[in-house]
Amino acid sequence: MQLLGIHHVTALTARARDNLAFYTGVLGMRLVKKTVNQDDVGAYHLFYGDGVASPGSDLTFFDFAVPPARHGTNSIARTGLRVHGEGVLTWWQERLEAHGVAHGPIVERGGRMTLDFTDPEGQRLALVDDGGAAPGAPWTHSPVPPACQIRGLGPVTLSVAHIDGTDEVLRGLLGMALVDRYAAGGDGGPPVHVYRMAGSGPHAEIHVAVEPERPAARPGAGGVHHLALRIPDTDYAAWTERLRTRRLPASGPVDRFYFRSLYFREPSGILFEIATDGPGFTIDEPVEQLGEGLSLPPFLEHRRAEIVAQLEPLTTD
Repeated sequence: MQLLGIHHVTALTARARDNLAFYTGVLGMRLVKKTVNQDDVGAYHLFYGDGVASPGSDLTFFDFAVPPARHGTNSIARTGLRVHGEGVLTWWQERLEAHGVAHGPIVERGGRMTLDFTDPEGQRLALVDDGGAAPGAPWTHSPVPPACQIRGLGPVTLSVAHIDGTDEVLRGLLGMALVDRYAAGGDGGPPVHVYRMAGSGPHAEIHVAVEPERPAARPGAGGVHHLALRIPDTDYAAWTERLRTRRLPASGPVDRFYFRSLYFREPSGILFEIATDGPGFTIDEPVEQLGEGLSLPPFLEHRRAEIVAQLEPLTTD
């Protein structure tokens, strides 16, 4: 029972059309699934990934009409997007500037060269040189050259006021290893603890910044809803039982059709999901047509007309 790495990160947008234009047009990611929030079918759930929707490549968004998020502690603070090569980061710096995207300098953080930036709603992201770990699959129709494309997720940075409860969950419940510490922003910054899942590379890392002086985050557009971690399909029952025996509030089994999930909150209130790799996004549309139409799981298909009537038309053209 080992976690394989980050499965997906789900964030919030209040502007689905602009969100689609930015993540496919500027960042060059592929829309690999256009579906709805299964608990609120009046909202889109958009999944952006690599060319074949590989597990661990998906940055996803719920489209809710909510005010902007307030960034702060006890939250998922920044999502890493993997690219390969420091020279690629320079290419991305020039591309972000050309598109008017706010960004920082290229800096070393936790042993890797990193370029922080924000999307148009203030979503905090970072391009991270992954050193060639866990390659992704390029998207043929991306406006970004294959060598420069985003290859997947990681690392993801959390902000917490106190580390003890989070550390107990990451190490004790999830079996991660504490492998490093560094100061955010160089000397004098808040301490950041680096936790690693099975294997190595940024796709298997969670960084936890300890920031007790910051105000608590407030959910909203430009913030992150939850972080999902990968497991093999065959381990789902064992993880279900493991969470059942712990005293953390947990959802129990949830079938999302494209994967099976388990949800729980760690002591700081951050929502985690454990998700299976399968069956995957090609269960209901071929890889060549991923994201082109509105996909609904079978238990919502009978409501298609009702659901479509609630949604703003959103095309990939």
